[in-house]
Amino acid sequence: MSPPPGTFRDLVVIGASAGGVEALRELVKQLPVDLQAGVLVVLHVPAGGTSVLGSILDAAGPLPAEPAQHGAPIEHGHLYVGSPDHHLLVEGDCVVLSDAPTESGHRPAINALFRSAALARGPLVAGVVLSGVLDDGAAGLAMIKASGGLAIVQDPDDAAYRGMPDSALAGLDADHVLPARAIGEQLAEILAVPVELAQPAGPGAMQRYEQALARNGSEESMPEPSADAAGLLCPDCGRELSMRDRDAEAFRCQAGHAWSADALLATADHRMQAALWTALQALDEKTALTRQMEGTARDRGSDDRAGRYSASGQETDAAARLIRARLTSGLPGSDKDGDPA
Repeated sequence: MSPPPGTFRDLVVIGASAGGVEALRELVKQLPVDLQAGVLVVLHVPAGGTSVLGSILDAAGPLPAEPAQHGAPIEHGHLYVGSPDHHLLVEGDCVVLSDAPTESGHRPAINALFRSAALARGPLVAGVVLSGVLDDGAAGLAMIKASGGLAIVQDPDDAAYRGMPDSALAGLDADHVLPARAIGEQLAEILAVPVELAQPAGPGAMQRYEQALARNGSEESMPEPSADAAGLLCPDCGRELSMRDRDAEAFRCQAGHAWSADALLATADHRMQAALWTALQALDEKTALTRQMEGTARDRGSDDRAGRYSASGQETDAAARLIRARLTSGLPGSDKDGDPA
């Protein structure tokens, strides 16, 4: 339902990842002390770590910033920062913290915050995507836009890592594309424009399902949406992944872990790299061992056995060179075959 005439947007949700701390500092430094909106911030942080982002942002600008507390009301002129290992969500006029399954390996996840804001406040929301890699925030920002809210994206040329801004811009026509500092300078003016009365498209059944899962942290007693088996396993828990939204290439496992296609691909690449380094170490150790055994056999006059060890060592060394070339290709100091120069 559209807001009445003269209503203004009063909720800002911001997502950032790699390079995001500096972008956030630049943004909040420029915010006015009388900002007529509450601001919720999610930065990707490790689950087992601690976050000092609240203290950093509190010192960086005129608005008080603090870690979000479950159930706390959202007040104008305040910044609420997500905590490690908890999704930061919006329910009505309050903050909600959830330990629901990770999304693309992240908790807090930007998409979870953006979806909840769109569902709770519709056109009264402005979403902001800042510096980061991959695509967290792109789907959530599109949902904010579809619900009648504003989509604001850091200029990719201004971002330390342009992956998230580029992904967000690839999926929608942003209302504002600005450097982080300019977002802070212009945000009050942007929010001062009355909300239009045009009925937004609003979220679909899949978005509502995803948000219910983010709140509850379980698929039990929830209707199962249409899904196709993806033939892939979840990197978090090893359960089978299903494709829940073919247009967005969104995947979920039975435990509820969500993955975008880009995040799933990046995770698979990291796992492959780790496996190849392990294999390379084993091959190098085997090569060194066969050379020692070859030398011992020759010292004892066993040329046939030495020849077998030599052949085995050459075969192992050839396999190691292939893997090393794959792992080091493109790195500084590598030659055209991929071996370090």
